[in-house]
Amino acid sequence: MGSISNEIDHEFRFFRAYNDGRIETFYKTQKIPPSTDSITGVQSKDVVISPEVSARIFVPKIHNPTQKLPVLFYIHGGGFCLESAFSPMFHKHLTLLAHESNAIAISVEYGLFPERPIPACNEDSWATLKWVVSHSTCNGPDPWLNQYAEFDWPMVVSFVQLL
Repeated sequence: MGSISNEIDHEFRFFRAYNDGRIETFYKTQKIPPSTDSITGVQSKDVVISPEVSARIFVPKIHNPTQKLPVLFYIHGGGFCLESAFSPMFHKHLTLLAHESNAIAISVEYGLFPERPIPACNEDSWATLKWVVSHSTCNGPDPWLNQYAEFDWPMVVSFVQLL
């Protein structure tokens, strides 16, 4: 077994890489549970896409249960090494976005570097997008998407880079 080296290979804003391959992160992401927003009525829940990937679905208050809603697919920012679909900042943003646009919003919880190096974030997002589209015939694994999602409209894919 190799010895632990304190020699720094690269110093970055949010983490440090050592010569022995260890990574020290300086930033911890806070995560909050899904909920129903008391002001907007937007409901959220978490779904498992695969053992490594999950997503949070936001559905605005339903006024007409027969009306289908457009789908917004959201990939959060954070340089693929920070934040979460479950962080307070993105949860609040997607709640407001679903409410204001009267659309279903789906936020990907992709694997972050260094635990899951690039291209894991891309692969996780692609897997989630394919999972969402699997509901286009109204028989996918999630009842909310089967009941409320409109797949005749183009989906909006949104990406925000914070760094």
